[in-house]
Amino acid sequence: MATLILSVIFSISASAYDVEVDGIYYNLVSKAKIAEVTKGDNNYSGSISIPSSIKVNDADYSVTRIGQSAFSYCSGLTSVTIPNSMTSIEEGAFSYCSSLTSITISNSVTSIGKSAFSYCSRLKSITIPNSVTKIGDCIFEECSSLTSITIPESVTSIGSSAFYKCSSLTSITIPNSVTSIGWHAFSYCSSLTSITIPESVTSIGSSAFYKCSSLTSITIPNTVTSIGWYTFSGCSGLTSITIPNTVTIIGDETFYNCSSLTSITVPNSVTSIGKSAFSYCSRLKSITIPNSVTSIGYGAFSYCSSLTSITIPNSVASIEYGAFCSCSNLENFYCYAENFSSIDVDIFKDSYIEYATLHVPSSAISYYQTTAPWSGFGTIKALESTDVGTKKCETPTISFADGELVFICATEGVEYVSEIKSNDINKFYTEKVSLTACYDISVTATKSGFSNSDVATAKLYWLPSSGSLDETSINNVSMRGIAIQSDGGFITISGLDNNETVSFYATDGKNLGFSTAINGTTFFTAQTGSVVIAKIGNESIKILVK
Repeated sequence: MATLILSVIFSISASAYDVEVDGIYYNLVSKAKIAEVTKGDNNYSGSISIPSSIKVNDADYSVTRIGQSAFSYCSGLTSVTIPNSMTSIEEGAFSYCSSLTSITISNSVTSIGKSAFSYCSRLKSITIPNSVTKIGDCIFEECSSLTSITIPESVTSIGSSAFYKCSSLTSITIPNSVTSIGWHAFSYCSSLTSITIPESVTSIGSSAFYKCSSLTSITIPNTVTSIGWYTFSGCSGLTSITIPNTVTIIGDETFYNCSSLTSITVPNSVTSIGKSAFSYCSRLKSITIPNSVTSIGYGAFSYCSSLTSITIPNSVASIEYGAFCSCSNLENFYCYAENFSSIDVDIFKDSYIEYATLHVPSSAISYYQTTAPWSGFGTIKALESTDVGTKKCETPTISFADGELVFICATEGVEYVSEIKSNDINKFYTEKVSLTACYDISVTATKSGFSNSDVATAKLYWLPSSGSLDETSINNVSMRGIAIQSDGGFITISGLDNNETVSFYATDGKNLGFSTAINGTTFFTAQTGSVVIAKIGNESIKILVK
């Protein structure tokens, strides 16, 4: 019986690899003449250079793959060179290689598996080749020395926990090819100070930036429709954030404990604010909830100790327990609803509302005076025309003239909060590079005593000058800025030459008409929701009519 057991153990050990060549172990696929690097009897150490082919029994085998966990737990391995024959790095291939500081991946590699480099605690930098299309789950998890990484334009998705606890990573640029960012993708990246999310991204997973404590600001593109649970929770350095008007849901604990956040604009597209969404935002002073919101979740603004003013629109039908719990400095609460379908009596627990003023519609004063929790306010009074929220700043217009962006608002005396970003700054791998550029512009008008305007958006394009050029030298290329804004079915184009004509077409090529610029600006009317192509000089620009 003992002899049988020993034979079985020897058989399993012997089948772990097929052959050893120059200290590297391989499994062979004889029919295809392919070799896979695998784990052997001894741990790899030092510097390893994997050959592109090996010879076994007078036959040549191409080395195309690093097998699952092939180098895992090789604590003495310091560097690896991967040949051009390699196409795949399998799951956990280099996980827990605690001395690995550098690795060169060839452009032939198209697939890198889950946790391939996880817990490589001394890995400082790595370049992902532009043959790779996906950064898999946990691929660089807890690579605590990783300071920078280049993600190529070929990558379309960043997996869950891809950079989890990369505590030395300071910045990262996500290319325009990426459409999704997985849950926990950058959580606990405590040194990450900035990140650019391109407009190609439509999905940001829960906890994607959880506890990125050095992150100070971030812009979410208007391709994103929902912000998942805990996405920015614990981002204690975050002072500002722009939420696009495409977002409909702010999930549970999305901005939980963002203790440096002083202000935030919730767009009119949002319909619900989740559990503890802004809880422990201890520097948040005031907030206006738009009239698109119908529900406010459990503890949504709890422990916002600097919050002095809150405005609730008449669209809100339900407020859950502790929504404004421990808002100890609350002074004014403006509520435009005449009644609620669901209201918890403890929404203001420990907020000392007996020292605050409740402003409500005059027609509903009796309801509020006799109904908990509202009856607990020290003062209940009718809303006045001068109350915050009764007036709203008009949506500003955006134009471009004489090299400057110009914002105009029909509401006098406003201030403008604008943001300008470009996604055209990329690394290119082609022999020809387009020199056009496009900037996304957003602006909000604000004024004391008024609620913020809706966010106005426009695009600023840099196009070749309408005049002809005598020389083709790169230093003589003449460019001009063209700003395009669309709102309510009207298209406004500024930055044109006087009397310049712009032609408009449908996507099927049908001519919709033309318009001539007066003082550099022209207007055109089109069906809301349609796509119109504007031909300006020799350039054609696609416009979504809002």
